[in-house]
Amino acid sequence: MKSSTTQVTVYSILISISIVHLLNDSIQSVIPAIFPILQESLKLSFTQIGWIAFTLNVTASMLQPLIGLYTDAKPKPSLLPFGVVFSLLGMLVLAFASNFSQIIISVILIGIGSSVLHPEASKVAYLAGGPRRGLAQSIFQTGGNIGQALAPVFTALIFVPLGKFGAIWFILAALVAIIVQIYVARWYRSYIKNQTIKTKKFVEKMDRLPASTVTYSMIILIMLMFSKSIYMASMTGFYAFYLIDKYDISTGHAQLFIFALLLAGAIGTFAGGPIADKIGRRNMIWFSILGSAPFSLLLPHANLFWSFILCFITGFILLSGFSVIVVYAQELLPGKVGTVSGLFFGLAFGLGGLGSVVLGTLADHISIIFTIQICSYLPLIGLLAKFLPKDEVLTIRTTNNMKA
Repeated sequence: MKSSTTQVTVYSILISISIVHLLNDSIQSVIPAIFPILQESLKLSFTQIGWIAFTLNVTASMLQPLIGLYTDAKPKPSLLPFGVVFSLLGMLVLAFASNFSQIIISVILIGIGSSVLHPEASKVAYLAGGPRRGLAQSIFQTGGNIGQALAPVFTALIFVPLGKFGAIWFILAALVAIIVQIYVARWYRSYIKNQTIKTKKFVEKMDRLPASTVTYSMIILIMLMFSKSIYMASMTGFYAFYLIDKYDISTGHAQLFIFALLLAGAIGTFAGGPIADKIGRRNMIWFSILGSAPFSLLLPHANLFWSFILCFITGFILLSGFSVIVVYAQELLPGKVGTVSGLFFGLAFGLGGLGSVVLGTLADHISIIFTIQICSYLPLIGLLAKFLPKDEVLTIRTTNNMKA
């Protein structure tokens, strides 16, 4: 197995972790995708649905930054396959769950599995990407977005006919992910052994941006993550209920709209890195959040045909910038790749979980239609991207890092 430095892009590793990300996020995204089935079979309220999403996402949110911080100081390749074991156990509990409490236990296990995967796997993408970090992060993220896009399909094909017991089949996905992670862990261990002392010293001595610049930039990026995460929580967790309520369509039919949103998001994620290389990362971040606003605002007022089209367009634009946000943040804080990855993946989960509780409560006490309508304004927060430092500031530092 060939080891690599930051000068080489190792596509076999990037594809491997993208596959694992696909399998992991397929497992994780099954939870919101089967909310209509859980609501019907266990007689759950919208508030309980919100708490399930909250538990799943906040479990990952709290753990990911801590794991990233720990592994930046002490890299742990063995965590890569070990983390997937928790997801496997979570799906096993879900398959046999008979009440709300058991569902909560299953999503805690799945949340732990995701929290272990994302910081370390994102760090591996950063290292294996070499000079093409934007592309590397896009490849990694695309796997996750494809996994999310497949969840509604799995719901229609597996969970609608089999109920929640269909979760038993996802144990096979977890086993495949464990095998692939063992391969990735071997490369990661080899990389750590071959990492030069020169590179370590350079990271410590590298020129850094003023602390005030880093601080306000991180706050803006977090606000953009808030916009993206809450909006996606509203769509993946509650838009199917909105369609069922407004248009009286079946659960399987409603899932097709979520599939369009997430499939377009997977395509947008893959395209985001290369596009950012051409138009600049700050411009790409700005476009990905604010650019989706016109379409998100139109969505609650469209008929079924145009709703499908708008879901696709919104998903493509909105998710095209997430990998770019992660790389931008990693370059703001060089030497803290795992910490930054854990922070932003944790925020994505945590904000989505918190939003799910609020949205579920709104849906119960006002209406599901009002909830979706109010969320359509969230992408307007993308205006804040105007205040991020220009690409030239980060490019100089990235170029110096490459020379080390």
